[in-house]
Amino acid sequence: MNISVRLEGKAKVIAEYNGMEIVTDQPQPVGEGSAPTPFDLFLASLATCAGIFVKSFCDQRGIDTSGIRIEQSMEFDRVKHLISKIKIDIKLPATFPVKYKDAVINAAALCAVKRHLADPPVIETIASIQE
Repeated sequence: MNISVRLEGKAKVIAEYNGMEIVTDQPQPVGEGSAPTPFDLFLASLATCAGIFVKSFCDQRGIDTSGIRIEQSMEFDRVKHLISKIKIDIKLPATFPVKYKDAVINAAALCAVKRHLADPPVIETIASIQE
């Protein structure tokens, strides 16, 4: 898997991956505020990854997903200037089968983004001069 990134405009950075473009920007005045920041996408990837696992779990059991919502909240450590806790709350409608409540939590926990945070890869950054 390869991702190619190009830099455009004030603070716009665009990733090209698998025939798609993922546009990021920074808020004004640094950027134009025209797209999510890379960190916003990172946070959204956690919630949406959990969502796809919840959807798959429900689809496999014929459970209607139209009333299910996922809300993600974060706690910020002001000393470290980092998020210290992320809470993913799966909001289930009253019609959701209670017997599957714990199982749907377990399904969301299978998210690949979450699993990579639990066992992070080595990230190597290099620079090369193009000829």
